[in-house]
Amino acid sequence: MAAEGIPIYDNHVHLRPDGRGMEALKEFQAAGGTGITLVNLPYPQIPVDGLNDILDSYRLTMAQAMQARELPGLEVNVAIGPYPVLLMTLEERHGLESAEAIMTAAVDCALDFVRDGEAQAIGEVGRPHFPVPEPIWQASNRILFHAMCGAAEIACPVIIHSESAVPEVMAEFASMADKAGLDRGRVVKHFSGPLNRPELCHGVLPSMPASRKALREALDNGGPFLLETDYIDDPQRPGAVMSINSVPKRVKAALSNGEMDERTAWSIGEDIPRRLYRP
Repeated sequence: MAAEGIPIYDNHVHLRPDGRGMEALKEFQAAGGTGITLVNLPYPQIPVDGLNDILDSYRLTMAQAMQARELPGLEVNVAIGPYPVLLMTLEERHGLESAEAIMTAAVDCALDFVRDGEAQAIGEVGRPHFPVPEPIWQASNRILFHAMCGAAEIACPVIIHSESAVPEVMAEFASMADKAGLDRGRVVKHFSGPLNRPELCHGVLPSMPASRKALREALDNGGPFLLETDYIDDPQRPGAVMSINSVPKRVKAALSNGEMDERTAWSIGEDIPRRLYRP
């Protein structure tokens, strides 16, 4: 089956001022990509010592989005939020109580961008992906819960960065969303495995790296999911975490060899992103 005319969406892309930027997105389009979620990440050009630095990183992401939207035919949704590991940097400089307050305020500012229509999601937020002291862990969970509560008020998605997803972790995030009043379907687990069956994801939406193995398993499972590269646009590590053309390549190959049907391709390339970001 040919992939012509089928939308292909990468749900997690980062760009950097010193990276390939628009050239990377042109490569994505040339490979068949039609839409991305552009996700805020700390930039080496903006050392973070307080809230204003985080806001400067948001503004840089917004400027990148404006450039990207000038590319004909490319849909660009934006997720902004304080990267979870920043809590540790801020804690070293200001103490944990002040660091948590800065991160919480940064979440509130991100929510304002979504309210104003400049961004479409909160993310990536959550907790460090490696072991940390218990006070950092608990503060991270409080910040994430605050983000979910704010997202519930304005019905926007939350993209979670955390340790590796297993069913128990997905159940934890689902329970947290319930307490916050946030629809579980608006909780997106970034860098997830193919946990797209109800008993595995508990209603949380897996956003998976576009590997052949993960895609095949997700297709076998039959539940909703999104694909991503987590492309970081680092000039020192070209193609990390995955090459920018990976999602189009995987989708086209799966359509060509019959592993994916056109209905599923439309679901992950158009229907699910639209439901999340353009309700």
